[in-house]
Amino acid sequence: MLLSANHYPPCPDPSLTLGMSKHYDAQLLTILHQGDVNGLQVFKDGEWTSVDPLRNALVINVGNTLQIISNNKLKSVEHRVVTNSNCARTSVGFFIAPSDDSIIEPAKSVVGNAAVYRAFEFKEFLLHFFPNFHNNDLVMERFKLQA
Repeated sequence: MLLSANHYPPCPDPSLTLGMSKHYDAQLLTILHQGDVNGLQVFKDGEWTSVDPLRNALVINVGNTLQIISNNKLKSVEHRVVTNSNCARTSVGFFIAPSDDSIIEPAKSVVGNAAVYRAFEFKEFLLHFFPNFHNNDLVMERFKLQA
């Protein structure tokens, strides 16, 4: 498990910088408190859509590891953070992940005879994920069973 706090100062011209570039999360789940200032966006139907903050609410993101365990029944979401021209934004994320030596594979209860991914240790996934952080298709392809 990992806790991350991010602070994004206001930027007079938000088009000049991103708070955090587009990415997917490697872990099982991310629990995010995004504060009261807009900034989180998800990529849906070919465009970036803001996730408006709700007071005292948490955002739950499915990560790549849970996508693999669910055999693609749950999908990881591409997201980014944009800056705000007037207000600073602080968010806190709690990342839930297996231990490095955990074996990750599609759950037998959801697979039947049609597993999409092979079994692997979580540390192998992380070693491939971080150097390829911005190419999720490449990351996920490495762990698919060959047809």
